[in-house]
Amino acid sequence: MAEAADFQGTRPSPARRWLRRTAAAVLGAPLLAGLLAVPAAGAAPAAEPAKAPTGSRTVAVSLNTLSPSVPTEDDTLTVSGTLTNKGKETISSAEVDLRVGPRLSGRGEVDDASKRSTYVPGVDPATVGDKYTVKFPKLAKGISQDFTLTVPVDKLGLDDPGVYQLGVSVSGRTTTAPYEQVLGIERSFLPWQPEASDSRTKLTFLWPLIASPHVTAETRSDEQQTPVFADDELAEELAPGGRLEQMVSLGSRLPVTWVVDPDLLASVAAMAGKYEVESGDTTVPGKNQAVARQWLTALEKVVEDGKVIALPFADPDLASIAHRGKNVSGTLSHLQNASAVAATTVETILHVKPSTDFAWPVNGAVDSSIVDVATSAGAHNVIARSDSFRETTELPYTPTAARPIGGGTTAVVADARLSTLFDGDMSRAGSSTRAVQKFLAQTLALTEQAPDNERSIVVAPPRMPTAAQAQTMARALEGLAGNRWTQPLDLVAAAEVKPDPRATSKVPRASAYPKKLRAQELPTQAFQDIRTTQGSLDSFETILTQPERVVTPFGNAVNRSMSTSWRGRSLEAQQYRDAVRDYLQSLTSEVQLIEKSDVTLSGRSATIPVTVQNKLVQGVDRLVLRLTSDNIRLKFNDDGSMAELPVSIAGGHSQSVKFDTATSANGRAQVTARLYTEDGTQYGEEMTFTVKVSEVTPTVLLVIAGGLLLLVLAGIRMYSQRKRAMASDTADGNGDGPEQPSDPTPDTGPESGAPSGTGEKVDR
Repeated sequence: MAEAADFQGTRPSPARRWLRRTAAAVLGAPLLAGLLAVPAAGAAPAAEPAKAPTGSRTVAVSLNTLSPSVPTEDDTLTVSGTLTNKGKETISSAEVDLRVGPRLSGRGEVDDASKRSTYVPGVDPATVGDKYTVKFPKLAKGISQDFTLTVPVDKLGLDDPGVYQLGVSVSGRTTTAPYEQVLGIERSFLPWQPEASDSRTKLTFLWPLIASPHVTAETRSDEQQTPVFADDELAEELAPGGRLEQMVSLGSRLPVTWVVDPDLLASVAAMAGKYEVESGDTTVPGKNQAVARQWLTALEKVVEDGKVIALPFADPDLASIAHRGKNVSGTLSHLQNASAVAATTVETILHVKPSTDFAWPVNGAVDSSIVDVATSAGAHNVIARSDSFRETTELPYTPTAARPIGGGTTAVVADARLSTLFDGDMSRAGSSTRAVQKFLAQTLALTEQAPDNERSIVVAPPRMPTAAQAQTMARALEGLAGNRWTQPLDLVAAAEVKPDPRATSKVPRASAYPKKLRAQELPTQAFQDIRTTQGSLDSFETILTQPERVVTPFGNAVNRSMSTSWRGRSLEAQQYRDAVRDYLQSLTSEVQLIEKSDVTLSGRSATIPVTVQNKLVQGVDRLVLRLTSDNIRLKFNDDGSMAELPVSIAGGHSQSVKFDTATSANGRAQVTARLYTEDGTQYGEEMTFTVKVSEVTPTVLLVIAGGLLLLVLAGIRMYSQRKRAMASDTADGNGDGPEQPSDPTPDTGPESGAPSGTGEKVDR
């Protein structure tokens, strides 16, 4: 942007220049002597000692509080902080001074002032006065001292509204430099707008509720399908003082637009009921139901009258999909599904109707392929950022956020300087205060750029702010209370604001996408892994009698595999995908063929049973069991070397499927059994077993027939002999005829109970 330059510093006086030259000569003499000294041969060069800070960097100054952030005429300004002597000498007669002014012109001067780290005479303002100082007799090296400065605002010399430079400096003396000099300084900004401006900037601040995935694809087999969490870390974020708890409690009193990942809501809702947590090779019951319920209740109350933007489920990485995933079949359909379930999830849990018309690429970095992917999933608004959507013309002001980019799509370009102010570690009071004051200064300077041109500005802060970042953001927004130069606007309305015709609407080329962000993207292999898992899921789903018990948790897990939160965590992302795939494989293997031993057939026809086992809690059907023989002499159902039969098994049961076979010759046949889905897709592993055929030949049949005939003839002869013997016994007892010497003696007497003699044959 074409904005006014900073004031140039004045040249030092002749006396001061002489003093600097003298000091340089004195300090340079020993240095020259050291350079001329040649070390002994083979001697290792001595390590250079660490140099202590000198000049105006000798003392580190931290401004921990500045209150009020935006003062009025009747206020008293209080600045507190810490001094730390980083030098090697004790500082005597230390004095802490407050410096205010001059008024800065434009956002560029605010940026330049914040970059200076040393005292610049003529550029840094003069002190407010000796009346408002804090003095320390000495500051020992390495020691820190706290200070507090209190000054009535009407003593600061503030004139016209605008942004004033504010600094706290410490001056003193050392043994080496026994004259008063500035030994440390820290700068900040003081926005001065005692009354509300007639022209105010519309400000949209996004308040993101996004978390990394914690829920696995695994559920228990009970009716409620108890979910299993990979860890219980989400509970820490929901608990009082946690990151997500702070986001809700702080955001409840701020004019913000809530940007929500539906997966976070679904995960917390799952935690609010019965859930389990992985612990080594087993799981343990989760115990944070109360924390989850409390958080959901608080959030539901906060958003009932607010604007909620629902991102696609699990916040998929649009840039990774555009650059590495869209050419892998099925990837775009996953993104569309994630968008489709977003609204339902939010409405079910929060009972509000969200807007699902927005896409938010990482850091607002866009190119044409990212826009194409976003719009393919149904988004008509893409949240970009001004460091990606750079202006092609020199504008003396920051333009309105909304930009039409063709095809009915609007790029909502967030201000990069405001959006990145809260990056980094905000847990240090000095860093937090600096960010707050710079945010307030930048918004006021932005408004003053073109007071007659009312604009709409969007701030897109870190995607997953820490608790400290959330607190800093809240303080910054609280500083805008009273709407003295801004007024709040929700994101939906910001996207509908009339765009500035002079602002750029050209989408950046793919080559302009930041290399650092591209290096963090999910690899193509990740999307290929997802495709493989989805293919297995599709086959598994077709055989289930209750497919929703599997489709829903695995569909959500597939969406989580594409989450933006995996950026910079490639190993964890791979482990998550592998866990989803492995668990699905363990489920599909619950429906399997039972190993079968070799089979021997005797005869021309027989029945071969094959057992299919279902260890799932739900039934399976629409499965086909196919047997295939490698020997044409073994036929199934008098049909050929292959046969199929349908399979339908209740949960926890097995089924024996019987195949009729026929053979025409002796030998061995290798039989392969395999399950298929109805559409012909292979299911599970195949099983092989051997069938041995022992056919009965005609010669064998003749031998068997001859033996049977001999047995029959022998039986007839024995019967005749016994009949004649009985007839002879009858004749003797009745005197009907003489005993014939040719009649045989009976083996045993009738009804004789005596044991048989040795060598006797007994017929039974």
